[in-house]
Amino acid sequence: MMNNPQNPIARNNGLVIQEMPDEVLVYDLDANKAHCLNETAAFVWKSCDGNNSVADIVREFEANAGGRVSEDFVWLAIDQLQEKGLMEKNVEPRFAGQSRRDVLKKIGLATVVALPVIASLVTPQSALAAASCACINPAACGAQGTCPSTVNCNGSGVCAP
Repeated sequence: MMNNPQNPIARNNGLVIQEMPDEVLVYDLDANKAHCLNETAAFVWKSCDGNNSVADIVREFEANAGGRVSEDFVWLAIDQLQEKGLMEKNVEPRFAGQSRRDVLKKIGLATVVALPVIASLVTPQSALAAASCACINPAACGAQGTCPSTVNCNGSGVCAP
């Protein structure tokens, strides 16, 4: 599939990403904010690769989650991702000017699938030091002299005891 300018693209640059069992934690180095994406929001974010249309994401979501969802359901996630600065290109908001209640009515609450949720918080500057200590193996810690450990990449993907 060719990259289509109409297809949403998730932002990946300037982010530290930590996958957890039921969520994805995203630390935005540029905005100094941490975002916690539930499974639904994380699935949509990962599917926004520039190759998938919203209709493609709906089909993939239904195949993986086993429930039926509408394009508006996916658009709700994309709007939230855009609002949090997690999309590569600006996407025209689908629900601009509508209350959350109106949006939920439009989507319908009959779905058994969890609504996309993104919880965010501003982190203190000292958290930047911990974010720069991200690792995938102990060798990565040796190159980062300011981390609590230069030999241990713990289970959370941080150079620390």
